[in-house]
Amino acid sequence: MIKLQVIGNLGKDAVLNNVNGKNVINFTVAHTERYKDAQGVQKDRTTWVDCAYWTDRTAVAPYLKKGTMVYVEGTPDVRTYTTADGRNGASLTLRTLNIQLLGGKPSEGGTGSSDGGPSYNQSAQTTVNPNDAAPALDDLPF
Repeated sequence: MIKLQVIGNLGKDAVLNNVNGKNVINFTVAHTERYKDAQGVQKDRTTWVDCAYWTDRTAVAPYLKKGTMVYVEGTPDVRTYTTADGRNGASLTLRTLNIQLLGGKPSEGGTGSSDGGPSYNQSAQTTVNPNDAAPALDDLPF
């Protein structure tokens, strides 16, 4: 299995869809890397990742707003296509397994620093063993 982890900002508000009776939250994440070219000029390179989060846990959807910083992990897929003018293109898609809100929009929190937002994990356990001293924090249902 290949696992992809992305930290970035949402490019637009998430959209909650229902496909064949199953819920999916679709959103895009932009990750920007800064580098210097051969002449020493600083440049930015942005990679866009289209994400699909198939889940019944749709409570996170209203919080996935444009500009919000998130951590997303899942299995990647590269899709190729041909544009109307005949050029070949490719897009990176991610079947999301885990998502964590990392901070507010840049305009709300200044730097968008981590506020320890809630984590949404597709495979999180919701049952607690009564013999355990305390349940793990990432097993919370919200």
